[in-house]
Amino acid sequence: MLGLLTILLSALLLTFHNLTVRVLYSDRLVLGWVELGGYVQPTLQNSFLLMFLRMLVVVPLMAAIAPKIYPAAQQDFKDLVTGDRQSALIASAGCGVLMFVYIAMLYIAIGSIPTGIALTLFFTYPVFTALFSWRWLGDRLTQFRWLVMAIILVGCALTVPPSEAASNSGVAIGIATSLGAGVIYALYTVAAQRCFAQIHPVPFTWISFAITLILSGLSLLIMPFPTVELAWTPLWIGSIFSGLTSFAGHSLNNIGIRMVGATATAMIGSSSPALTALMAWATIDESIDTIQAIGIGIVTLGIALLSSEKKLGRSR
Repeated sequence: MLGLLTILLSALLLTFHNLTVRVLYSDRLVLGWVELGGYVQPTLQNSFLLMFLRMLVVVPLMAAIAPKIYPAAQQDFKDLVTGDRQSALIASAGCGVLMFVYIAMLYIAIGSIPTGIALTLFFTYPVFTALFSWRWLGDRLTQFRWLVMAIILVGCALTVPPSEAASNSGVAIGIATSLGAGVIYALYTVAAQRCFAQIHPVPFTWISFAITLILSGLSLLIMPFPTVELAWTPLWIGSIFSGLTSFAGHSLNNIGIRMVGATATAMIGSSSPALTALMAWATIDESIDTIQAIGIGIVTLGIALLSSEKKLGRSR
């Protein structure tokens, strides 16, 4: 029970991270009594800015805590840089590039369309992960997987806003970047799986975070910054809160995997789209229509079925 509660708390913290990003992008009535947000526009450059501020919190935290989570972390870093495992370092850095791309796209999506819908479209990534694993890792697609993938895609289609709204350029960009983030994240997970044969997940994750910090910082130097004065105080407060909830959520998720296993963790994690939609309604007054709610439920069910496939196979 403690392990399940740990994973649920992880999912809740990651939901708060996504809602914080939404508030930074648009004016919202928070908890029904105070209006906050709209400090930046949901543009690519502002996604780089929010990502950079978030990683300024996460990367030092990860560096400080990594040796406690994985005592051999420092030695692993030395071996990656000076030893014969530099190919693993290059592969981990490549995954960091993928992380940078998918976070930037997801941030734009969250700023452009309702948070629950953005996360639901993003959570189609298991479909793409299954396809990429089939292509590059030889992980055979069973009839059950094909069926579940079809269920997820049907739910995704129901979740997409009506055609009148989708014709709006901002909504169209939100839909495209949500799905695009899911595709890139699927590539990231498949590449990470290959990396874990050579490198422990703790130094791998830190390298990915560090590369994301460097790339977001370089992007801010390359792209011209708007002349409008930004509200730095709420941006910093939101970014620090976002970084802390993100770091705590990922850490608790890893602890949960050790306590109850990957299958149970994945099944509870599949509730994230529905949980995000529910929390967005409860905290920032963000609503969705009935058809979209059904779509979110179908996607959540499909992800849960896909996550439980191995467990079902063993029980038979």
